[in-house]
Order: sequence, then structure tokens, then C-alpha cells
Amino acid sequence: MFDYQGKNVVVVGGTSGINLGIAIAFAQAGANVAVASRSQDKVNNAVSQLQAANPHGKTIGVSFDVRDLAAVKAGFAYVAEQFGHIDILVSGAAGNFPATAANLSENGFKSVMDIDLLGSFQVLKQAYPLLTRPGASIIQISAPQAYIAMPMQAHVSAAKAGVDMLTKSLALEWGVEGIRVNSLVPGPIADTEGFNRLAPSEALQQRVAQSVPLQRNGQCQDIANAALFLASPMANYITGTVLPVDGGWSLGGASMAMSELGKLAQMR
Repeated sequence: MFDYQGKNVVVVGGTSGINLGIAIAFAQAGANVAVASRSQDKVNNAVSQLQAANPHGKTIGVSFDVRDLAAVKAGFAYVAEQFGHIDILVSGAAGNFPATAANLSENGFKSVMDIDLLGSFQVLKQAYPLLTRPGASIIQISAPQAYIAMPMQAHVSAAKAGVDMLTKSLALEWGVEGIRVNSLVPGPIADTEGFNRLAPSEALQQRVAQSVPLQRNGQCQDIANAALFLASPMANYITGTVLPVDGGWSLGGASMAMSELGKLAQMR
């Protein structure tokens, strides 16, 4: 459905879960894809999967921690050597763990802020000189915690709310150059590390599914499809948008389900 032949795509955090699904979808659509994450082993594994998805495209991997500015600079310098320019950037590095605010350490709060918010800023700023003008598309991977209060998620809520406002601010600043910036907000996505942490049993995951208006938990492909659309010419008048891809979960089921999971977690 989408043709990304000859396009250069960078997916930060693209070695597992939702972000790897997005990277594979772009590779299958013909793009050259670079993935980045902290673990070199995960990078190597992701590169192998991407090469299988698109044997004729160029695939590269780079290992860096989004909190380390020098490492981020070096990573994008390598991308520049290999690709020259970037058509599509997916910024998806994230950290999460359940903790009540009263029991959340200052270091724990800072760690999530540094990965999600500071890390996003550093990635976008270092990618900025390489972005195609006009026509580049940036997609940030946000979370419903950005606008729905959830128990044991104060740190994530603060960080992701910042990510969404960063999206809107940069859409204003960079729009004049023809660079679009949007956020995707996944709902409960099955078989991802984040979802398994928040709902660690099949019974709990079924409860979450029942709270979704479409009566199912999402799949990584659901988010990948949205990313393919947002980065395409079909969406070339969309920028500064925070788009939930959640089966309607944010309409009310999210807060109810997470409150229930929060109570259960505190009982354990």
C-alpha cells in the first residue's frame, strides 16, 4: 500500500516491540532503515530482521544511549556517513516501571525524564541538520499517560506530556522548513515489554482488552500502519498532531483499567 523505495528512515529505540515493528514495516515498504538502541546485541538482531524484510535496501544499526549527548552526536554522524540525509525519523526511546509517587525515588523519576523527554530532545536536535527540506517527517512515540492520569505512572505522565508538547513546539518552529512533526499514542499493545510490565498475567491483559471499545488489545502492526500513513504524502498536511491509536481506549477505558491494575499491584 505504501512505497518508500529510496527513502531513508531512522528509528531510535527500534530494536524491540512497537519500534521494531515500525522499522520492519518501513523496510518491507522498500525503505533504507537505520535502527538505534543501547544494546549492541539487540541492534545486531534487529538489523538481521530488517535485512530479511528488505534484502535490496540498505540497513544499518548503531548503539547509543539517548541520555548521552556525545553518543547521540556520534550516532547521527554515522547515520550521516551512511545515508547522507534523513527522510523519516521515528523517536521511540522510552523507560517505564510501575511505582507509586510516594515510593518513587528522585533518581527513578529523573531516569524516566532523561530517557523520554531529554532523550527525545537530543535525538530530534541531532537529527535536525540531516532532515530533508521540505518533506521530512518526524514521528514521536508517546503514551496515553501524557493526558490520562494513571496510578503508579506519575513519572511517565510527566515525561510523555513533555514529549507531546515538544512535538507541537517543533511542528510550529520547523513547519516553515517543510518538516512535519507528529506524535503517535499507542494503546495497550500485546506482546510488548511495557504492556507485560503493567499487566503481567493473561487474566489482567484480558481485563484490559475488555476495557477497549473495540474489545481487543492492539498489535505492533496497528502502530506501524499508522506510522506508514503519517510519514506518507497522504498525510502531508498533518503536523503537530497527537494521534491515539488505541481502539478507543482513551475515551474512558484507560483510566478505569489502569486504576484497577494499580489496586491489584498494590495488593501484591
